[in-house]
This record gives sequence, structure tokens and C-alpha cells, in this order.
Amino acid sequence: MDTADAKERLLQEKGRVEGLVHELRDELGTAESEQLSELSAYDQHPADTATETFEREKDLSILESLESELAELEAALQRIDDGTYGIDERTGQPIDPERLEALPTARTNIESVQRLHGH
Repeated sequence: MDTADAKERLLQEKGRVEGLVHELRDELGTAESEQLSELSAYDQHPADTATETFEREKDLSILESLESELAELEAALQRIDDGTYGIDERTGQPIDPERLEALPTARTNIESVQRLHGH
């Protein structure tokens, strides 16, 4: 894969993920302020509170996943800038272009991953 093409794909995906992170953070901030005002009313049923807690934990989990994905995208962009993009971090061999096409943030060939996990 051409690094210019890879960089363009990574930048587009980074923009998309940053947008999702921003939306979710805004939503979580709004939900938190609404919760505080509702709690002052004190008529919350315990099941309602549990549902809200579950939803908030789910949103936080999604946010954590998106932030992790964002970090991987930024690391891949850094590898392009460093000239190490597309090189297996464990073996130093070129990463299969098809793997990079499918997973532009790949740091290793699939064989390296399988060997690491004993497959």
C-alpha cells in the first residue's frame, strides 16, 4: 500500500473517530448534568438509577474503545512520518499489503501475532 494512500485513509478515519469521541463526550457531559438535576428531585426509582448507571458505563466503555482506536491511528500516522509504516515491529519484515489494506493500523504480520499467542 502506498504510504500517501495509507496516510489519507488514516487521517479520514482519525477525523471520523475524533468526531465520535467529541459527540460522546458532549453526550456524557449533558447526561451528567441532567442526572444531577434529576437526583435533586429525589423521586428516582432504584431500577431507573441502575439503568442510567448501566447506560453510562456502556457509553464510557465505548469512549474508552474509541480513544484506544484513536491512539492506534495516531501511532500509525507517526510510523508513516518515521518511515517505519508497513514494517513488522517484531520481525522487521514487510507487513503483507493485504493486511495493511484490511487493517491500516497493523503493527505486525498475522504470523507474528499467531506466534506470540502460541497458535
